[in-house]
Amino acid sequence: MSKYSFAPAYELPQWPAAPRPMADETHDIVIVGAGLAGLTLACDLAQRGVRAVLIDEDNTVGVRGASSRGICYAQKSLEIFERLGIYERIRSKGVSWSVGKTFSGSDLIWGFNLQANSVSRQPPFINLQQFYVEWFLVDRIHELGHVELRWKHQLQKLTRFDDPRFEDHVCVDVNTPNGPYRLKAKWLIDATGVQSPIRTQLGLDAHPARSADRWCIADVRFKKPLPKERWTWINAPFNDERCVWQHPMADDVWRMDYQMAEDADLEAISQPEVAAARLAEQLGADVEIEFVWIGPYTYRDHLLDEMRHGRVFFIGDAAHVVCPFGARGGNSGIQDANNLGWKLTWVQRGWADETLLDSYQTERHPAAAENLKVTRRTTRFLAPRSPFEHLMRQAVVHLAREHAFARTLVNAGRMSVANDYEAHTGLPQGGVTVQNLALRWADGADGAVGADSTRGKGDTTLMALLRDADSRALRLCFGGPASGRQPSDERCEWCLTVGPSAAPGVDLIDTGSALATHLGVTGAAEVLVRPDAYRERSN
Repeated sequence: MSKYSFAPAYELPQWPAAPRPMADETHDIVIVGAGLAGLTLACDLAQRGVRAVLIDEDNTVGVRGASSRGICYAQKSLEIFERLGIYERIRSKGVSWSVGKTFSGSDLIWGFNLQANSVSRQPPFINLQQFYVEWFLVDRIHELGHVELRWKHQLQKLTRFDDPRFEDHVCVDVNTPNGPYRLKAKWLIDATGVQSPIRTQLGLDAHPARSADRWCIADVRFKKPLPKERWTWINAPFNDERCVWQHPMADDVWRMDYQMAEDADLEAISQPEVAAARLAEQLGADVEIEFVWIGPYTYRDHLLDEMRHGRVFFIGDAAHVVCPFGARGGNSGIQDANNLGWKLTWVQRGWADETLLDSYQTERHPAAAENLKVTRRTTRFLAPRSPFEHLMRQAVVHLAREHAFARTLVNAGRMSVANDYEAHTGLPQGGVTVQNLALRWADGADGAVGADSTRGKGDTTLMALLRDADSRALRLCFGGPASGRQPSDERCEWCLTVGPSAAPGVDLIDTGSALATHLGVTGAAEVLVRPDAYRERSN
């Protein structure tokens, strides 16, 4: 049996409990929950200069006793983090990857390289323990100001907002180590996670479904060199012909995720000697193992019918949960925050009326439903529930060994993507994301447009432009100067002329016309890029 030891526990930061206010307070925006989605929204608002309060019952990041939780951050999330100013820390600490391989036994039956279709400055994925990302977000919020983080402030009760007395606000009773107080919020954002007390208190049905599938994670260090790629086994000979995932992450830690028998005892399969025996079967008995964390789990999924209820918005796991295969959970919560942040900002500034907030449900609920559909298909491939599904998987795996058409049917998790948005009043053709391409200022200026610009020596990116735009949309004009093409509202649009080279009237150089090609632009055209880096789909 492999020799094993235990790594020292991670020392997570702790912040002091916020003092209890001397009297009840009123705020425009209150966020409940300092997890991934809540902190992303708080950082988004802070970067836009919008005041808000975030309360959380704890005073640290991550989940105590669970070292890493989510680890895979998709390109869209990484682009958001560049706009928020924490991407470089994530890139430096995490492990970038783009190649994935799927095996049946020892046979490679499917592989992909996500970099092939990317033009973004960000890689397709970076693996990093979730508490690091949350930690970086907290640090950034402190740098930016505007958003107050109140640690050890626990939501106790939400006053029912269907009372006519509370048409213009929501009341929240909060408990602290020094006693209770009440918050009144014009907008309340529930980012409390899968066990949302707000959702429960309002009696909202999220239609939960629990899988019978059982898994056990081992986050470990070992000396054996392995490629920095995502490897999956559909039927691993070293795991009783069941599935295995292998992922690198920061601090030389590997996540090994083993599918267990449906009747497995969760306590028994997570014993160190049992986990070490599994690793010995995979890595070899002579490999010394250092455990960082061992965690058995089952999983559930759910989706609210409505992600907005009056003045209450649900983001992240409070609104939707999917199985972990494909990294569509945490990334979707980050994108919820990206969608909602600019809309709250526009309403707060008077650039739009409150009906703009209805589009949060219109855009993000179908995205969540799509993620749920995709991940449920994956679970049925990984854990077939009927003789027909077993037969289909066997046929796909067999054919994939020799036939290319079958390899795309191998479903070991469809990786997280930026969901397209369905057509609605604000996006008559529907919406698609714009990747974060590199650009150059035509004048080569070193100066910054915004206080937090990264526009040094003429270089910029789409995300830097959106950060400098102070929550305005970008109106990108191709094929000539923008004179005579005045935006409909200069308060909320920044008009820039784009060309393949420096010329009179050109603001931005699009080297090799990479941005124009990405946008599908030929000749003279204008493209409006929203503050969340979405644009209307081309005809």
